[in-house]
Amino acid sequence: MNDRYREQHKLRLAYMPWLYDALKPTQRDWARAWQAEVQAALMALETVEIGPDVFIAPQARIFAEPGRTVRIGEGARIAADCVLHGPLTIGPHVSVNHHVTMDGGRAGIHIGANTRIAAYATLYAFNHGLAAAQLIREQPVTSRGITVGQDVWIGAQAGIVDGVSIGDGAVIGMNAQVTRNVDPMTVVAGNPALVIKQRR
Repeated sequence: MNDRYREQHKLRLAYMPWLYDALKPTQRDWARAWQAEVQAALMALETVEIGPDVFIAPQARIFAEPGRTVRIGEGARIAADCVLHGPLTIGPHVSVNHHVTMDGGRAGIHIGANTRIAAYATLYAFNHGLAAAQLIREQPVTSRGITVGQDVWIGAQAGIVDGVSIGDGAVIGMNAQVTRNVDPMTVVAGNPALVIKQRR
């Protein structure tokens, strides 16, 4: 593999990190060495805990100042152009596709194992006050946190607001705006998101 092709393949992996699992034996050594370098540099700069066999695109932006730790579980895949701000816990074998934004506010975001988060989804675990007598930018910020269960699929461009809990096995449709809790094994879609069926 020549150097130019290798750089292109790194970019391909960055935007489609599930391909990391399908690397040929001849590619694994350089890819693992590359990932070790990327992750070591990140841990030297930020309060990040990274489990084994994780892939993090170097184009991902992870911000984890003290008190806002980002924990990334074993086998997780983080694609390019994500913006992740702790406190945030990403469980084992979670896939975070490109351009996902998650901000843990003060209370944090917890993503359960084996969950899939599609491109351009947004999760914000904070909110601004809305009192009419004061500028919004001057109002207090609240944070209750977001919890996403295991084996959840969050569709592309979905939005999840502070205080929401999503049960295990739920599916959030593309472009859905989730403003209330979602029960396990429930499929929701729309703005605001409403139940459209059960997976049971």
